[in-house]
Amino acid sequence: MSSINAPASSSPPADGRSDFDFLHGSWRVANRRLANPLDPVATTWIEFETIAVARPVLGGLGNTDTYDSIGEVPFHGMTLRLFDPSTCLWRIWWASASRPGHLDSPMEGRFEAGHGVFYGKDVLSGIDVDVRFDWYVDDSNHARWRQAFSTDRRLTWSENFAMDFVRIAEHG
Repeated sequence: MSSINAPASSSPPADGRSDFDFLHGSWRVANRRLANPLDPVATTWIEFETIAVARPVLGGLGNTDTYDSIGEVPFHGMTLRLFDPSTCLWRIWWASASRPGHLDSPMEGRFEAGHGVFYGKDVLSGIDVDVRFDWYVDDSNHARWRQAFSTDRRLTWSENFAMDFVRIAEHG
């Protein structure tokens, strides 16, 4: 029998492919980001709210989400996450209206004991930056995401963006 006709398993393999399943659905997100993330003494934070909607793709081997601001601070972005079963790693790509036509370099990592850690590289204002994402799943209705930068080859990290997720009740 070909794999196309094989019956679907009742649960996905425990290799990490379902780690982002908690995110599927709609969320109200409190965002907080540093106005100047490369300033080592920056204290000015920009706060705003978004609505995020996440959906599975590729039969559960990935997901996408969109973020749209509610209120005065304009913010529109999207994420593509793909799971690689051969390495049990996730790769995460980000795009936003603040950098039209640009897809950020991928972050790569996995979840362990309910905490997801993902690393990548970027260049901001001509400066090489190591980037870290941390995901925390508090419960089925609350999650947190944090972004930190390092400009000293991961010796120290400075948090510059935080998102706190609260699930929007599904109707219907």
